[in-house]
Amino acid sequence: MKLGETYNEQARQWGRPFDGVRVVALEQMQALPFATQLLARLGADVVKVEPPGRGDSGRASSPAITRPNGESVGATFLRNNLDKRSVTIDVTRPAGRQLVLDLATRADVVCENLGPGRAAKVGLAYEDVRLVNPQAIYLSISGFGNLEPSPYRDWPAYAAVAEAMSGIYEYARRPHQPPIINPLGGIGDTGTALYALIGLLAALRHRERIGEGQFVDISMYDAMLSLCDLSYNYWSLGLVRDPEQPVRLPLILDSFRASDGWVVLQVGRPHQFERLAGILGHPEWVGDRRFDDGGWVGQFEPTVRPALEEWAAGRTMLESARALAEAGLAAAPCYAGSQVAADEHVRLRRMVVEVSRTDGVDQPVLVAGNPVKMTKVAEGPDRPMPMLGEHNREVLAEWLELDAGQIDRLGADGVLGEAPAAGGPAG
Repeated sequence: MKLGETYNEQARQWGRPFDGVRVVALEQMQALPFATQLLARLGADVVKVEPPGRGDSGRASSPAITRPNGESVGATFLRNNLDKRSVTIDVTRPAGRQLVLDLATRADVVCENLGPGRAAKVGLAYEDVRLVNPQAIYLSISGFGNLEPSPYRDWPAYAAVAEAMSGIYEYARRPHQPPIINPLGGIGDTGTALYALIGLLAALRHRERIGEGQFVDISMYDAMLSLCDLSYNYWSLGLVRDPEQPVRLPLILDSFRASDGWVVLQVGRPHQFERLAGILGHPEWVGDRRFDDGGWVGQFEPTVRPALEEWAAGRTMLESARALAEAGLAAAPCYAGSQVAADEHVRLRRMVVEVSRTDGVDQPVLVAGNPVKMTKVAEGPDRPMPMLGEHNREVLAEWLELDAGQIDRLGADGVLGEAPAAGGPAG
């Protein structure tokens, strides 16, 4: 699916669920930007407030592309900022703070993930917004939350911090090896964003009943404790792991090699093992005492894996997974990025969006499509991620009814950053 394409044309008559909802986002990196991108894709008008000059710190991530105005924009920003508008406001200046509060009076949602205490430091915390707009929902994402006195409350937190403290790294660590950190991307960011959306949607629905907004406080650590609960749940049930021994789960959950890569397989019930034995041409395993009472779990390495890999040697990983799936077994190919991009499901479900490059590279940047599919909501067209300060004039005129002279004075006073110009560096 290319940027700008749209599907479900018949559904366009219904509009989108968040049409008319206005969001002011003091955001950076991934956790909050991922959440607000989903809101924008579902119709919300998301205005991203960025510091003049440098913008969202995600813009400086790598790898990066060069935009038409000369900006270098990194992968973290590219993945999380479709369909938004950018304004550059220096919130450390009194006039900048007031400008954001003025925007907040017109907003349904004000949200931030600036880091511990930073919104309060510049006078844009929940209490500040509530004074000017009691109906606004205020969403804050932080490492350890705000409503309870966490001992870690002032710690900086990226995804890896919350993931590590949830127990998932130690739980998955291989014997005699250090933990694998951030295996790919930020579960701690994206998972937290989804809980933030749940809280925000609940608060919007609650506002319909009570007529007031409220503070939605989302901790990345809390989100990971919910999402990655196996480490402490299994421990509480007596599955105590020796950190220098392999994890011994009461099921087969492992991988095996096919002709072109690896396949993951999960077998957790006796009837599933019987099916596996039949597929592999070993019906005699059923009734063999070695495999009784779940003994097939312990026999995976010496017996089952060699048979699986012999069976799969003449099959691709996709063919192997399909044969197992057709027999009612949970299996999947372990894809690399190029294989994800070429997958038929991904194409049919429009789960990859192509962002064309403007810096002489033919290969488009691929970012995730919208995973929320609805029969009465048209998908796309996604708008490109904004250039830094691209919508200064547009948003201030539209939301606050400022004229060109007023906006010019804000720029001259250093409250606003300069809007980008094609072919030149960002302001």
